[in-house]
Amino acid sequence: MGIQEIATVTGLSKATVSRALRGLPSVADTTIDQVRRVADELGYVPSSAAAGLATGRQRAVGVVVPVLDRWFYVKALGGVDAELRQAGYDLVLYNLGGPDGDRDRAFRRSMLRQRVDALVLLSLVLDETERSELQLSEHPMIVIGGPAPGLRNVGVDDDVVSHLAVSHLLGLGHRQIAYVGGQDEAGMNVAVPFRRRDGFLDAMAAAGLAVPPRWIVDGRFSFAGGVAAGAALLDGPPAASPGRPTAVFCASDEMALGVMLTAARLGLDVPGDLSVIGIDGHEYGAAVGLTTIAQDPEAQGRTAARAVLAEVDGARPRAVAPAPVSLVVRSSTGAPRAR
Repeated sequence: MGIQEIATVTGLSKATVSRALRGLPSVADTTIDQVRRVADELGYVPSSAAAGLATGRQRAVGVVVPVLDRWFYVKALGGVDAELRQAGYDLVLYNLGGPDGDRDRAFRRSMLRQRVDALVLLSLVLDETERSELQLSEHPMIVIGGPAPGLRNVGVDDDVVSHLAVSHLLGLGHRQIAYVGGQDEAGMNVAVPFRRRDGFLDAMAAAGLAVPPRWIVDGRFSFAGGVAAGAALLDGPPAASPGRPTAVFCASDEMALGVMLTAARLGLDVPGDLSVIGIDGHEYGAAVGLTTIAQDPEAQGRTAARAVLAEVDGARPRAVAPAPVSLVVRSSTGAPRAR
């Protein structure tokens, strides 16, 4: 099964079918959808080897991830992979293995330059030497997640996200709001944690509300970290200064789930005694009624893959608009109970 059969069914030229399968910006979205649907129905599998011989390309895109055990990374990686497979490209995965991993293997030994046509970096900020190494390759590059100096990124506007979460809690009547964030050391994510924290503090200041330092807690962007952060915030008498917050804004759903578990262990009612809101749209959040600012990392992965593939095919780099988010209200947030 080849491109000619797809062209016959769709009534399009072979050239248009080829461009549509690669998702090039010169082809209308409706045409791309039609061609890909017919290709799936016909069982079309693009030959990356044949394409590589014809073009001199590797027909592969390198994806560099800090670690493999974060929900966001797994979802974004799935989106990148889906888009690459549609275009007949292979995915070459480089797992840095956390802060103690071997970044030198990926960045300073030229492995990426020799094996791929483009690079997608998940929530990484590169040092000057790494940027210099990659710039030598002249590969198209993009970051998924927080911004990185000198590179385009696909991701949400973290300031907007934090303001949206705080506005929801303020609208319910909360004034004593804590924050669980911190640095994701395992994932080496730098910009996102600080932007979300600063957005929270800005939104609280705009409402004329001070945040006690004790109410800004490190949750390490993990479920276990959220459990520990919840204990630090909640395991004490409500009257003790500064007391217990009536709401907690967590910079990820995984941390929010941990805070909810700690609240349950302490016999606190959610949302009667404590409202909890997170960020992400994690599927586990829906199961326990977690209110969240939802994003779609899989769609962000697809967007990033399309962007670099278009550049591989000769398109000029284009700025990417912030990814959409939405407030999903569930049972974990409500009006504060009178004390």
